[in-house]
Amino acid sequence: MTVAPKQLANAVRALSMDAVQAANSGHPGMPMGMADAATVLFTQYLKFDPQAPKWADRDRFVLSAGHGSMLIYSLLHLTGYARPTIEDIRNFRQLNSPCAGHPENFELAGVEATTGPLGSGFAAAVGMAIAERHLNASFGDDLVDHHTWVIAGDGCLMEGINHEAVGLAGHLGLGRLIVLWDDNKITIDGAVDLSSSENVLGRYDASGWHTVACDGHDPADVARAIDEALTDPRPSLISVRTIIGYGAPNKQGTSATHGSPLGSDEVAAARATLGWDSAPFEIPADIAAAWAEAGKRGASVRADWEKRVAAHPEGAEFTRRMAGKLPVNAAAAEHISALLANPAKVATRKASEDALQALTAAIPEMVGGSADLTGSNNTKTKVQKPLTAKDYSGRYIYYGIREFGMAAAMNGMALHGGVIPYGGTFLVFSDYCRPAIRLSALQQTRVVYVMTHDSIGLGEDGPTHQPIEHIMSLRVMPNLDVYRPADAVETAECWALSLEKADGPSLLALSRQNLPQVRTDANENYSAKGAYRLRAATAARKVVLVASGSEVEIALGVADKLEAAGVGADVVSMPCWSRFDAQTKAYKTDVLPADVLKVSIEAGTTMGWERYVGLDGLSFGIDGFGASAPAPDLYRHFGLTPDAIAPKVLAALNGN
Repeated sequence: MTVAPKQLANAVRALSMDAVQAANSGHPGMPMGMADAATVLFTQYLKFDPQAPKWADRDRFVLSAGHGSMLIYSLLHLTGYARPTIEDIRNFRQLNSPCAGHPENFELAGVEATTGPLGSGFAAAVGMAIAERHLNASFGDDLVDHHTWVIAGDGCLMEGINHEAVGLAGHLGLGRLIVLWDDNKITIDGAVDLSSSENVLGRYDASGWHTVACDGHDPADVARAIDEALTDPRPSLISVRTIIGYGAPNKQGTSATHGSPLGSDEVAAARATLGWDSAPFEIPADIAAAWAEAGKRGASVRADWEKRVAAHPEGAEFTRRMAGKLPVNAAAAEHISALLANPAKVATRKASEDALQALTAAIPEMVGGSADLTGSNNTKTKVQKPLTAKDYSGRYIYYGIREFGMAAAMNGMALHGGVIPYGGTFLVFSDYCRPAIRLSALQQTRVVYVMTHDSIGLGEDGPTHQPIEHIMSLRVMPNLDVYRPADAVETAECWALSLEKADGPSLLALSRQNLPQVRTDANENYSAKGAYRLRAATAARKVVLVASGSEVEIALGVADKLEAAGVGADVVSMPCWSRFDAQTKAYKTDVLPADVLKVSIEAGTTMGWERYVGLDGLSFGIDGFGASAPAPDLYRHFGLTPDAIAPKVLAALNGN
């Protein structure tokens, strides 16, 4: 007997309302409202195979409206993924269940992206669509030919990042991106018109998108809209008109179904309304079988694709890239050897560009970009041509003034696989990127953030552009390696480490001003340990000076003055706190011994440095905001010079 689409959708509704009710926590309204449209997508259009969740040419599906997580959990379970099991769903939102309150990519195969912060999933999907088109241009339709699908809610479309993502996708003509907008006219506060009166479809039309509307509870009409989107060369927004909480007779169409369980009485009433007689968490055999059959649609397609990969002359290279394995190359080592042979005084942003010249030539999956600061971030190399709507084979993206959109798109590119994205802006604008940087760390994506103009050393632009607290605030983010290299050698080392880290993001904070090359040997990658003794004391050691970035030069100058006064001083360069913290206790104690005065020097907030110098140590930095002046004047003004620091260190040693 044929199972009607409405019955298939009701299975999603039942699992969603039962799980939320059992947890006494969650959002049943969106899954119940979008069940019909999602059923059409998963049973008729989405290309996937639950037996091979990481199949490289699968369609990507992103539930941007992540609060409705039971929608994707239900769909994954019903279509035959190994997890979530029905027990996982019974334990929705409970400790150790992969069915978290919002979808997490590291919890379940089939969840392509961590979503929850509204708009971020949508913007990440733009990055996935970019990666698909780029890889298609490189390897052809035989290996890369899939779509990126998104289910988004009103919140995803209202958030500011949506405007950035929509503009970028329209500009790049990402026709393989199709967004189903859950147009239910409801937000948490109530009706959408309490806070918004914009013409959403008109905005997308103006941004170069194709738009179409459909009745979200009519499967045939949903299919009509999807078919239209599939034939249009532009990215598509489908307005799927739905009733939030569909099937709950007393609460549907209201914000009461958005973020709260329906309640036992309303769940019972919904069962009666939907004609659903099964007990909680039970799916009738015929409906379960129909869903399982739908989940098998992609098996033969995948098998045919695997044959093509095996026979394709570029199949091995494609497989390597999608696996995230770096090609064997000695580009970084050769570049560092050249630096040691010909030391140069350059800004670390320029040193980064020089390192990238070697790395991008050797690693074809590196795709760079900048948020309209290419000439300042130094992120484009000679081997990179622009990635455009007319040529997706390019490896450099002009993101425009879209810092947040850039960062979120890079997350999507990394999650898609086959691409290692990096992108630049000023460090002070990391504030615009921060939610996406946090998601990079949470999702364990290999993304490299190139943040230049890292201190008061940028000079005349003044305090609005001079980052003070930014480095420290980024250092506290779990799974983010923050690098602040002192010279060209450390910069190259930090780039190598950033690329080697496959399970999380890295951020390079780079100077605008020229810095001397302080490293004279490269017997190993010293930056890999996070901190190392750059220069050992000559006289009896009484002080250890710890610095990062441009202040390492200052620390060396302080050490010279202390040694001239008969006080031995080690100089420790600390490019990366998180890497130093991961070293053995013996190593950390050797670098920062307990029996000396420890002094930190960094042109930023001093808060946090007590972690290394102790409560009895000294920290030289800036605990206010910067000022507008040439960089040398600013360093003198804030007391960050050897002449200003050395006397204070000597005074501390003398008990003053």
